[in-house]
Amino acid sequence: MQSTPLTPDLIRGALDLEHTVHGVLPHRLPARARAQYPDPQLALAEAQPSGVRLAFRTRATVVELDTLPTKRAYTGVPPRPDGVYDLLVDGRLTAQATASGGNTVTVDPATGSNELRPGPVATLRFAELPDRDKDVEIWLPHNEMTELVALRTDAPVEPVPDRGRKVWLHHGSSISHGSDAASPTTTWPALAASLGGVDLINLGLGGSALLDPFTARAIRDTPADLISVKIGINLVNLDLMRLRAFTPAVHGFLDTIRDGHPDTPLLVVSPVLCPLHENTPGPGAFDQDALSAGELRFLATGDPAETAAGKLTLTVIRAELARIVEQRGQDDGNLRYLDGRELYGESDYAELPLPDELHPDAAAHRRIGERFAERVFNARTGSPFPAR
Repeated sequence: MQSTPLTPDLIRGALDLEHTVHGVLPHRLPARARAQYPDPQLALAEAQPSGVRLAFRTRATVVELDTLPTKRAYTGVPPRPDGVYDLLVDGRLTAQATASGGNTVTVDPATGSNELRPGPVATLRFAELPDRDKDVEIWLPHNEMTELVALRTDAPVEPVPDRGRKVWLHHGSSISHGSDAASPTTTWPALAASLGGVDLINLGLGGSALLDPFTARAIRDTPADLISVKIGINLVNLDLMRLRAFTPAVHGFLDTIRDGHPDTPLLVVSPVLCPLHENTPGPGAFDQDALSAGELRFLATGDPAETAAGKLTLTVIRAELARIVEQRGQDDGNLRYLDGRELYGESDYAELPLPDELHPDAAAHRRIGERFAERVFNARTGSPFPAR
């Protein structure tokens, strides 16, 4: 077995690599963005490597990866399953593994406090791989912060050559982050990227799709052939702003992206159906009765009557996003709008309800990914967007 340094040319989907005492920690936001608002939720979300993968070419039949995961648990709720590592050979899922041990952050939903329990480095071993030159990808768990410690193989490793695939950069909430998807290649953005034949940069940030200017600047400064931004649910469940602030914030977010991508196809996606917040404002909260029963569910605590005073609901946000895109589209021929209910709507909720009233399950992720690929990566049009 021979060791290969974990250099940037072997890691895709990350915007920054932090060198730690253990190895390398992938980040999905650059250091400058992380420094502007050190929010614990954002720090956790952007360091969970949704869409981040090791990618290399090799004849190796054995691959070993040492990692230090940081897992999340909730007081009074059964432990979450360990994060999954997906190994792909020439684009096909070939093996899966989980990393035992590692650190654990336990969150108390009643108080918001958290406690870190340190743990050991884990080794994943993938054996009996095809004895030929091949592209290997190891997709890191979308829901576990993962420090990369060492990579070992029984044959030399080199970066995957540029195959000319287009790059899709997507930004959204925990649903785009991966929420309750089964594995990192089955989050809806990863599925859509696979079906569309594009390379994914996933800036889905759980609880943190908040129209932050530093996120817009990160998108502005990242090369991409298609950009999509999914806006809405976090603004409602955090009760972050009113309609008066929302409209100019959306314009400012899009203006910043356009500063670096003046002609790149840009898709604005409104929220998928979430009955919890369709007509009821935030803030959202943990359902304490469910927690008492050992279940994790959410509820809305706002007053629907306050929408008249500018409080946001998903219904309000969809209407305003459609209006904003229509207005801007008069001067921007590469801007489009997609109603999120085309990806997951009322009939889908009846068939595949949201288990915690907020996040899609694995089957719903697959449906959303397939529908996004069908509507956006439409080969018949010769464009990333359907014709107007």
